[in-house]
Amino acid sequence: MKVDFDPARSSVLCTELQLLRLSTAGSVRPFASGSVMIDFAPASVPLDRRLQTAAVLKWVFCFLALAPCCIVLFIYLLFTRFWLVCVLYATWWFVDWDTPSRGGRKSPFLCRLPLWNYMRDYFPIQLVKTAELDPRHNYILGFHPHGVLVTGAFANFCTQATGFGQLFPGLESYLLMLPLWFRAPFFRDYIMCAGLIPSDKDSASYLLRREGGGNAVVIVVGGALEALDAHPGAHTLLLANKKGFIKLAMEHGASLVPVYSFGENEVFDQVPNPHGTWLRWIQEHLQSIMGISLPLFHARGVFQYSFGLVPYRKPIATVVGKPIRVKKNQKPSAEELDAVHQLYMDELAQLFEEHKGKYGISEDTHLIFQ
Repeated sequence: MKVDFDPARSSVLCTELQLLRLSTAGSVRPFASGSVMIDFAPASVPLDRRLQTAAVLKWVFCFLALAPCCIVLFIYLLFTRFWLVCVLYATWWFVDWDTPSRGGRKSPFLCRLPLWNYMRDYFPIQLVKTAELDPRHNYILGFHPHGVLVTGAFANFCTQATGFGQLFPGLESYLLMLPLWFRAPFFRDYIMCAGLIPSDKDSASYLLRREGGGNAVVIVVGGALEALDAHPGAHTLLLANKKGFIKLAMEHGASLVPVYSFGENEVFDQVPNPHGTWLRWIQEHLQSIMGISLPLFHARGVFQYSFGLVPYRKPIATVVGKPIRVKKNQKPSAEELDAVHQLYMDELAQLFEEHKGKYGISEDTHLIFQ
């Protein structure tokens, strides 16, 4: 949007813009008089807010670039005097190959680092409990929506910053992630320490068949393709034909728990890509080939609020619904599968309707299942 500045009002506008920037830091406010003006962050930003930004910047870097960096580092070391490090690691990797599919190697120390508290406070992010989860059972938590970078899922279920361990004592959470990322040297060890496991049936089944319960497998049901619909104000879920996690729950008798993360789609803007456009066609075909989606997203920068890949400071509230008890059925019929799937969608829709008003969503807004 372009706004022509009247010289006579420039001082008043500057004052108003400064106040607006301090009160709503994180939103994009481009102003132009022939060109776009960059909205720089004030020098007086408190140290805590700078640390919060640094924590989120680190997380974004790890999500987007750490895996490629680890691969490049591994290849580079092969051609240096440190080649033995790669040989030893490759040997370890071979021995440790099945660990990601056997519950990983979650590190309580990493999950409790103060770094994650700064990330939590940046948005801020909160975990909302609506019902008790008996630690004697195993659970599948269906997380919705995917968002661009599944911010709420990572903060709530891969760290202890929002108090998952206190809200649900006796439960250990594991977030499913594309198996592709577990093929990156060094990176695989880092994400396993955070409680991430491959998003395949064998990895989830290993945890769900553990005797004694206490395992909460978190599945981002919409998958990477749902990220392409992660626009601010959108509540579109790829769920209508997603029944694999329902069948998994029935085969192991694991309870289903719907989870909706309010604000997940608000922390990034995305280039418009409605169905039928050439951009959406390219994105969907790349996703079908590579397994990862490529949403063209943007938000703010580190030292300015006008552009960049650092998410906006928008609140995220992840609401955990009540469990849906599922009877163990090794070979469910199509009708039985459809019945549980419909029950899950109904419970998720009810969870959304009950809580949407608390998080600024209008009464005439409803979930859209695709």
